Amino acid sequence: MKVRIDQSWQEPLRAQFEAPYFETLTSFVRQRYGVAQVFPRPANIFAAFDSCPFDKVKVVILGQDPYHEPGQAHGLSFSVPEGTSLPPSLVNIFKEMAADTGGTVPASGDLSYLAKQGVLLLNATLTVEAHKAGSHQGHGWEVFTDAVIEALNHGREHVVFLLWGAYAIRKGALIDRTKHLVLTSPHPSPLSAYRGFFGNHHFSKANEYLHEHGLTPIQWLR
Repeated sequence: MKVRIDQSWQEPLRAQFEAPYFETLTSFVRQRYGVAQVFPRPANIFAAFDSCPFDKVKVVILGQDPYHEPGQAHGLSFSVPEGTSLPPSLVNIFKEMAADTGGTVPASGDLSYLAKQGVLLLNATLTVEAHKAGSHQGHGWEVFTDAVIEALNHGREHVVFLLWGAYAIRKGALIDRTKHLVLTSPHPSPLSAYRGFFGNHHFSKANEYLHEHGLTPIQWLR
């Protein structure tokens, strides 16, 4: 199956695009776009990959679902388009970035500037229906995004994986910690941020690791 995704990801994920589950998944997604309001818009389903080529990935930030309210999701985990109000989890991410690395919380929640630096902003499920969190879970996206993590695990070295919350932390079982850095903490949502997300220093720790391995650190705040 030909999938419109950045060319650098075509070979690492070829087996997924040709697998029977992926054809079933795409049929399900097409059907839902035809009868329901689904986010993000189709052109942005693979925006995380188009914004961050396979061979440029330095850091992976794993989310669960796209945002499910209108105007928020645009294909990058935790990110919202320019001019959109900041969701609470993103506010907390910016607060920790600022406390950890210096700077101030920005007005814009568009994280594409991070993707351009090599941060793969990956959701485990790439589509969702309006007002229905988790509505496209269990239809194959998780198989696909597990394969993404495994492709990076096997095909790259010295990638930093930021796994926040129990759902993301479980994905850590797919990652070889002798080749990569895995940092875990509670999720940045208001329900859990004060249980250990604040003060996790993941952003400075990621940059220290990248620097140690001869890679350019991420400018977390513009």
